[in-house]
Amino acid sequence: YQTTGSLYFWAAHLAGPRWGPFASWCCAWLETIGLVSGVGAQAYSASQSLQMIILLATGTNTGGGYYASRGVFLSMYIGFTLIWATLNTFALEVIAFFGIISMWWQVIGGLVVIIMLPLVAQQTQPASFVFTHFQTSPESTGISSKPYAIIMSVLLSNYCLYGYDSAAHLTEETKGADRTGPFAILSSIGIISVFGWAYNLALTFSIKDFDYLYDENNETGGALVPAQIIYDAFYGRYHNSAGAVVFLCIIWGSFFFCGLAVTTSAARVIYALSRDNGIPFSPIWRKLHPKSKVPVNAVWLCAAISIILGLPILKMDVVFTAILSISTVGWVGGYAVPIFARLVMEERNFKPGPFYLGRARRPICLVAFLWIGYTCSAFLLPTSYPIRLKTFNYAPVALAVCMGLVMLWWVLDARKWFKGPVRNIEVDSSSQHC
Repeated sequence: YQTTGSLYFWAAHLAGPRWGPFASWCCAWLETIGLVSGVGAQAYSASQSLQMIILLATGTNTGGGYYASRGVFLSMYIGFTLIWATLNTFALEVIAFFGIISMWWQVIGGLVVIIMLPLVAQQTQPASFVFTHFQTSPESTGISSKPYAIIMSVLLSNYCLYGYDSAAHLTEETKGADRTGPFAILSSIGIISVFGWAYNLALTFSIKDFDYLYDENNETGGALVPAQIIYDAFYGRYHNSAGAVVFLCIIWGSFFFCGLAVTTSAARVIYALSRDNGIPFSPIWRKLHPKSKVPVNAVWLCAAISIILGLPILKMDVVFTAILSISTVGWVGGYAVPIFARLVMEERNFKPGPFYLGRARRPICLVAFLWIGYTCSAFLLPTSYPIRLKTFNYAPVALAVCMGLVMLWWVLDARKWFKGPVRNIEVDSSSQHC
């Protein structure tokens, strides 16, 4: 079974024999937390998109449409999580088939939304508004500080970049990984950056009335800003919401396929970590189905944890921000470990491969490490004021508890036996490249 051990293998290799086990331990758990909670982030996004599709298809918030309650929303969230888990219990060929559909859906659907939305909108914003105007919406967020708004803007940009590391996870499964791996990673970052930026620009240029976007009495109930932007564009030109429903279906499909892929990746990470005995009850989670050769138990563990993360939906308004924060801090923070290890690693211990940054290596590592520190800090900040139970970002508490327990386990027990990634084959050390 293919594994997703690339990140913490890098951490173990770059940190050396002394610090390798600890570095890989931290990296593996951050990656696990990031991907498992990422399933919840995608389930929330898919549920919110479906909520808007149903609302606009049945008459909008101002026209008597059906707006899903918290209980129904949670049911959608759980439903998507269970569907993804069920699909991931089938053979890998099934997931690969969905992956092909997902690729074309993302490319074609993304281009349709990016190109058509500004063309449909009768009223578009000037470039000066898009690139120089600051709008904090203190009435809905309680935030009036422009510097704070700039810090918060990293939330959306990082979410658009979510998933670029898939190429990194698959490097150990490719031929000539020392060459194809770096190329795939860089190209995926470039492509997703362009698509994400273009999508944000299409939405921003198509804004009709900024203050109306957050109004609880608008057609989408102020619940999803992109949905309101799309609705305004189509209703302004065609006087109906049919086009907006179609566009939201495209967006919903993207979240659905992404959630399916993230579930696959999360199960791989849990399998890889349990393969190395780095997770409680490892023999259970690394067990493969005899026919499909899929770690079914790991898949359902991901689903169970994701459902638990979503339960506060019944009482809190910032669940998406919290789950997304947990996911991104874990996912991005996992990269900080091998990057820091490379930054402080003695050069004489490093054997360059075909893809080598040369003298630029340390400045790039330093910038990357500082950027990760900045983004992780931003995701732990409150996104709404004043801070109350319904607006409290519980991500710092959840992360502190999880990583605190992981570190306590390391100090008390795991450091005595955890040696890092288990090698499947023995390789001559003189031929290793990183």
